[in-house]
Amino acid sequence: MGLLTVIRHAQASFGAANYDKLSELGMRQSGALGVAMKAQGVDWPERVFVGEQLRHLETFQGVAKAYGVEVEPEVHPGLNEFDFKALLEAHKHSDALPENTTGDRAAHFRQLKATVLAWQADEIDNPPEDFGDFVARVQDALDTAKSAESAMMFSSGGAISQMIRLVIGAPAEQQILLQLQMKNCAVNRFVQGRKATYLHGFNETPHIDATNADEMLTYS
Repeated sequence: MGLLTVIRHAQASFGAANYDKLSELGMRQSGALGVAMKAQGVDWPERVFVGEQLRHLETFQGVAKAYGVEVEPEVHPGLNEFDFKALLEAHKHSDALPENTTGDRAAHFRQLKATVLAWQADEIDNPPEDFGDFVARVQDALDTAKSAESAMMFSSGGAISQMIRLVIGAPAEQQILLQLQMKNCAVNRFVQGRKATYLHGFNETPHIDATNADEMLTYS
């Protein structure tokens, strides 16, 4: 049986011109997570993967620095987040689309939910990526991890939530419900056997406790 650990990126730069970069708090979160995991006795894995987003790489770098290791991660496109901005653009003429989200986290997440559900229901014309293709590449990332006794992946909330819903056999609609719960730097664990993969831990934040939660606990 192999152990796969999948980590959501630390806080990115919500509302900035370039979202795909960790905030100053996100940098601290990633380092704190690495310190906490090492203190838990979590060994550095045999293989490490990141998606192609900068926030994935920067989160990996913070964790790796805390472990004191210098390695180059493997890049797997199955860990890439779906392109919400382009998906939203394709969905913008739908009557189901909520209000503009600029600078408003609550409105952003309402819009995210409506858009993802429409995408899954094949109600968006010419999306930037077919939902079935998204599912297939996420499944490929899961399958790739089976080649190692231990693996660690750095990804985003949508791809990770899709992994979880595939493993537990949940309906497609559960992806966005899981995604909206996913904390920054959340740790998710899977046990992978030859015939099946099992969810072993969800949305864990070992770097957060009552003394630092006000600062360190974020969702976006």
